[in-house]
Amino acid sequence: MKKIILTVAAVFAFGFANAQEEAKGEGFSKGDVFISGSVGFGTTKTGDAKNNSFDISPRAAYFVTENIAVGVKLGYTSEKDEPSALTETKTDKFTVGAFGRYYFTPASKFSMFGQLGFDYNNGKVKTTAAGISTESKENGFDVALAPGVSYFVSKNFALEATFGELAYRTSKPDFEGAESTNNFGLKVNMSSIKLGLVYKF
Repeated sequence: MKKIILTVAAVFAFGFANAQEEAKGEGFSKGDVFISGSVGFGTTKTGDAKNNSFDISPRAAYFVTENIAVGVKLGYTSEKDEPSALTETKTDKFTVGAFGRYYFTPASKFSMFGQLGFDYNNGKVKTTAAGISTESKENGFDVALAPGVSYFVSKNFALEATFGELAYRTSKPDFEGAESTNNFGLKVNMSSIKLGLVYKF
């Protein structure tokens, strides 16, 4: 599997070395508002089998205390799976959710945070095989806990990244008599890294 992931490891390493240094005007404080977002994409190819995915998740939050921020987010995920030349599955999922973060050393250029989020999902799956297409819909929700880091590159802009998550997910097809699918687990790998840009007001 091949995942295309942008990395800012050098920036965060530099930030860690300066974690105790506070810069005037940089960092977060009570009353701050920020908007951010993350984008992820990946591709896998094995012989004639291909898989492509894309996701985007804008969000906004408000610092209710020096260390705690609460916010809302939207999301869109698209995935196209082609196990053979005659078979294709396309999945589109829309998400709306809320999240809370606890920041360590929020007034510094560099800070770590823990994020707890709740999402409601609505998805559609279209499968095409031998020229015949079928479509199904499903609804569900996620609860996830993830660690992250933030580094200010200027007074108003910061880079952030979350990596790994402990999550519970449930989904149910949208037809009578359908049963729910429940998942609980820890995910820690390169595909779980999400990078974003933060703008602080």
